[in-house]
Amino acid sequence: MKRQILLSTLSALALSGCAVGPEFAPPVPPVASSGPFISGQDQAFAPDPLPANWWRLYNDPVLDSLVRDALAANTDVRVATARIERARASLRGAKGDRLPQTSIDAGGNYRRLPENQALPGMDREGWNVNAGLNVSYEADLFGRVSRNVEAGRADLAAAQADADAVKVMVVAETTRAYADAASSAARLKVADQIVSLLDHSLSLTRQRHDAGMESGLAVARIATLRQQRAAEIPQIAAQRQAALFRLATLTGRAPADLPPIAGERSVSLEITQAIPVGDGAALLARRPDIRAAEQRLAADTARIGVATADLYPKISFGGSVGSTGPDIGDIFSGGPFNWLIGPLLSWTFPNTEAIRARIDAANADAHASLANFDGTVLVALQETETALNAYSQSLRRRAALQEAQKEAQRATRITRAQQKEGTINSLDLLESERTLAETTAQLADQDAQVSDAQIDLFRALGGGWEESSSE
Repeated sequence: MKRQILLSTLSALALSGCAVGPEFAPPVPPVASSGPFISGQDQAFAPDPLPANWWRLYNDPVLDSLVRDALAANTDVRVATARIERARASLRGAKGDRLPQTSIDAGGNYRRLPENQALPGMDREGWNVNAGLNVSYEADLFGRVSRNVEAGRADLAAAQADADAVKVMVVAETTRAYADAASSAARLKVADQIVSLLDHSLSLTRQRHDAGMESGLAVARIATLRQQRAAEIPQIAAQRQAALFRLATLTGRAPADLPPIAGERSVSLEITQAIPVGDGAALLARRPDIRAAEQRLAADTARIGVATADLYPKISFGGSVGSTGPDIGDIFSGGPFNWLIGPLLSWTFPNTEAIRARIDAANADAHASLANFDGTVLVALQETETALNAYSQSLRRRAALQEAQKEAQRATRITRAQQKEGTINSLDLLESERTLAETTAQLADQDAQVSDAQIDLFRALGGGWEESSSE
């Protein structure tokens, strides 16, 4: 009867337990952060949601294949995946504290008892063998175990968000490396065309010099301009190779293993349609760094409860069964059998200063995580607004350069015709040729900058990665 009362009382205590420490409440971003973007009102943008696989908007099968390779083999992605597995293992360990802990003890010794301790008829000297099974279970009355599990879940979610952030980076940088290689190839074509045009002008000027219509100075100046433009070609070629080497690393390959098709594109990578950007609310929900910061705040909040639970007693229910005998056979065939069951109380209340110090440290960690979350939100908004504005301004600059190139081409045609007629000297033609060459080269560079700004925008928007999983 007493045993039943004891068990009923302990069961009631276990069921009535509650988790100490604060309950996590998701932080609320600034109200203004959920509206339309300040810099997103341009016609270059659309309010539609950003698609998950944004790089497919380029409609380039080679790029699609390279991105798949990067997500499968990139070393940073592999590291992030391993960290997810580590967090999952830690969570599994925290959940294991909810289960009874068991142990098996066995031992044997050869002994001799003092004469006054030996029972009548009992050998004073001989073997003594014992074996037992021990079971203990912590009654989580104050939530130490449950808060630890809660923190483990949040750590796992943060690791998954970190992995998504790595994927955003890897996809963006893979696309950028492919775009840089394509833009460099396009700039090489432009540089070759400029040199060819200057070769033609140099040839005409030399013919006029041979006929006594131009000075040697005019020939030298055009030849100098031609060599200056030719000197830019090796630099652009080196930039193209560097982009291809970067692309190989991002896709988990040695440079020699990059397929030749990866470098065949010679037109700048660009989406000509309005870019879907959504709004601030969608951005905050999509950016994996914000999700990671929120989950770290949740984990640190739960750890306040873990530390606070140490202020209260730990109660474990335990029991053991065992047997003792002069040899192993006696243990399993009727040797002396014993058992016990009962609670174990552990409480370090005389020295709470160290515990309260740990609670204060956990609170400080939570405050830091909240500040980090707020900062992450503000940085995300700043990066997105900056990327939107930079892309919009890069389009405006390119439009101006396109008009400038048209005017430079018209001016060059006029000056060439006038030179043939002898109405202008070679210096006027030289100035016209220089202006056209510089404008054309600037336009090619700006095409590359537009492509780069576009990728920066997609990366700032969070890349469309909205994967999540729960335990």
